[in-house]
Amino acid sequence: MNDKTIEEQIQAKGLTAPRVTPADIEAEIASEHYFTAKDGACGFTIAAINAPPQLALLTFCVLVLHNGFTVTGESACASPENFDAEIGRTIARQNAVQKVWPLLGFRLRDQLAARVLTEADAEADLAGTPRPDNPSAA
Repeated sequence: MNDKTIEEQIQAKGLTAPRVTPADIEAEIASEHYFTAKDGACGFTIAAINAPPQLALLTFCVLVLHNGFTVTGESACASPENFDAEIGRTIARQNAVQKVWPLLGFRLRDQLAARVLTEADAEADLAGTPRPDNPSAA
């Protein structure tokens, strides 16, 4: 089951409470970057000559979110004969995206837990008196 299938099930059941959606995840991504461990190890150095060939089978994806935070995903290929750069990037991105879900879930939960400012709260603030209890906002 993938994120799209789960999203379809949620919509089919009419679940409408605030939640993080696949579209929210995609909207949060400012840029994505891919490289292999060999690329990272070698960079612009002479180390490329001595780099183990296995490093070329490990693909990384770095997602930069709009607030500047970064998450990473990786994909390792067990058999060199099966290595495909495009598949490696796809899997690495999927793994990085999975790390964004809890971050946006935490942000949403904070927003949902924030106390609602009522008119009575505003009046108390202006009067310099304590705010009345607001159990419906909890």
